[in-house]
Amino acid sequence: MKAPLLRIDGLVKRFGGLTATDCLSLDVAEGEVHALIGPNGAGKTTVINQLTGELHPDGGRILLDGTDIVGLPVHARVRMGLARTFQIVQLMGSYTALEHVALAVQANAGHSFRFIGDARADERLTGPAREILSRFGLATRADRPVAALSHGERKQLELAVALAMKPRLLLLDEPMAGLGAAESAQMVELLQSLKGQFALLLVEHDMDAVFSLADRISVLVGGRAIASGSVAEIQADPAVRIAYLGEGDA
Repeated sequence: MKAPLLRIDGLVKRFGGLTATDCLSLDVAEGEVHALIGPNGAGKTTVINQLTGELHPDGGRILLDGTDIVGLPVHARVRMGLARTFQIVQLMGSYTALEHVALAVQANAGHSFRFIGDARADERLTGPAREILSRFGLATRADRPVAALSHGERKQLELAVALAMKPRLLLLDEPMAGLGAAESAQMVELLQSLKGQFALLLVEHDMDAVFSLADRISVLVGGRAIASGSVAEIQADPAVRIAYLGEGDA
């Protein structure tokens, strides 16, 4: 049996007396969509931040394609194929959609982020960037600054930037946050189109989206995984229904 692309083994993160990640173990296979769900404060984003290197764990291992990446800086993890999006969109308001994606193409090719002028002028960067924007329904928005885009368009652009990095594993931190019903449906459709191209670890509160997208789900409560399994297994699990899905007495 092939080893998982991502394996989290006994991960621990403490903030003073609070254990935010409590001996967490889970894995994500190549091409799989693995959703990480749980109530507010369960520690989901803390897990993501440890995977990207923004937080250093207090214990455990993070294996990406068999290599323990705990001691590696953020940029080294990106070079290994790790990319992420944020709950609150992280884009530069004065740059255009095309410039954002062209810079990501440039960075993936191993060049510096600093030379924005080069990215604007180089067809080797803007050509692939326009193709990616078209795929994400943003072709007509290519030359607009981020500040002029809607919230939903910014979410799509952030995903386009991540895709331009050619990830093997994409970490999605609440991609539906702040979206209306129509925008959420569009985002689900977009993510469905990406399934199988790379692995996704999805943190999301929109359970309709989770059940539509996920191959497997892990449920985090108090930093600990209380269940992991298929959509049907998670929906039927009494502990999950009590702790998170709002059923039972708790």
